[in-house]
Amino acid sequence: MAEKQTPHATGSTTQAGIPAVSDRNSLSVGSDGPIVLHDHHLVETLQHFNRMNIPERRPHAKGSGAFGTFTVTEDVSQYTKAAMFQPGAETEMLARFSTVAGELGSPDTWRDVRGFALKFYTSEGNFDLVGNNTPIFFVRDPMKFPHFIRSQKRLPDSGLRDATMQWDFWSQNPESAHQVTYLMGPRGLPKTWRNMNGYGSHTYMWVNAEGERFWVKFHFLTNQGMEHLSNAEADALAGEDAEFHRRDLFDAIARGDNPSWDLWVQIMPYDEAKTYRYNPFDLTKTWSKKDYPRIKVGTMELNRNPENHFAQIEQAAFSPANMVPGIGMSPDKMLLGRNFAYQDAQRYRIGANFQQLPVNAPKTEVHTYNFEGAMWYHHTGNRSVYAPNSFGDSWSDEVGAIDTSWENDGDLVRQAYTLRKDDDDFRQANILVNEVFTQQERDDFVDTVSGALGDVVEPVLTNAITYWKNVDATIGQRIEDRVRGA
Repeated sequence: MAEKQTPHATGSTTQAGIPAVSDRNSLSVGSDGPIVLHDHHLVETLQHFNRMNIPERRPHAKGSGAFGTFTVTEDVSQYTKAAMFQPGAETEMLARFSTVAGELGSPDTWRDVRGFALKFYTSEGNFDLVGNNTPIFFVRDPMKFPHFIRSQKRLPDSGLRDATMQWDFWSQNPESAHQVTYLMGPRGLPKTWRNMNGYGSHTYMWVNAEGERFWVKFHFLTNQGMEHLSNAEADALAGEDAEFHRRDLFDAIARGDNPSWDLWVQIMPYDEAKTYRYNPFDLTKTWSKKDYPRIKVGTMELNRNPENHFAQIEQAAFSPANMVPGIGMSPDKMLLGRNFAYQDAQRYRIGANFQQLPVNAPKTEVHTYNFEGAMWYHHTGNRSVYAPNSFGDSWSDEVGAIDTSWENDGDLVRQAYTLRKDDDDFRQANILVNEVFTQQERDDFVDTVSGALGDVVEPVLTNAITYWKNVDATIGQRIEDRVRGA
């Protein structure tokens, strides 16, 4: 037998580290006979193969990412005490980009919102910013979120995606108009992940060292320039290279063309939120940059590809609940709902101790009173499992108001935010169409929406046309004329 040119005498091992005899042939009774159950290497191989996938994310299933650094280049310490935002601070981080509606095997270039999820391994623990390539979202109440995602997935009988179902949900929920306008515009087809902006989307709170509170929105602006695909280009790439965006990011970093984004923030003084003309916590609205100009914070650069996609990207787990001192929640209902839902999803998808995986583990010491569970790896020895205790194991015991609080008073109700002066559902979509889009982008928008409505049946088609007429009468009429063949 020829000598094997491998580190191990037999070339590989079992998962227990025992030399494996063969990765090519099963143990059988003679060369033509049946295989035997006590061939442990075969049995282990098949058992592990049956279990090698974890459940895919319900939204944002298809994606990839890379590691890098975030460096603070400006001084925003007057707004936040968070260590990662102090002048000169440099923080390791991970970015994951994705599509919202498509499954794991779907093309990268389908028209969709793109996820823009960031994990910062800060000196105070992990901070996760889980956003999109648009500054807003389709709904403002987390009760609607599962319904929205189901409407973008597949029919129960045929298992096919369905335009009527999608447009029925959108037209029945007019607060979606702003985001759907973004989706049907150029940002629905970014040329690459490197050529799109990212946003925290939600309103967060910043608190400085003196305890002053501010409302904040995060904007990551691409330094590669915003570029988009046409419908024809996207369709062609979906057939020619379904992994186009994943390939582009990986290849760019491999050749040293490291993409970067500058972080800018909008800052709103705490008390101004009470009277601003739009509800500043409504996820379907933006803040005017004229009212709150963007302030630069620093630069994010992606400079290291994953070594193993499954371990470092598929098992990466992001959660808006991961906030560090100096950063807090807001009355944004979607943010508060996601605060629970994301970590609950990770415990189902990966396991109770998903935060012990290297890609999810903080760089700081962990001293938690959450114990045991499946895959409990970094155990705590025989230290106390309860708090308070009398044996020297520290616990947290702060009392009183927290620095990231806000006042609230009223009856328990089930309703959306109280409308303000400019708070109707179609106003900002109208501004986007008429004041942000170019004439060419408006023409392309009409083409895209008309094409998307081609297979929609009544009464949803009429509802969708009315939806666009509510955004802009002229645009809506152009869409109707195109769809109905006038």
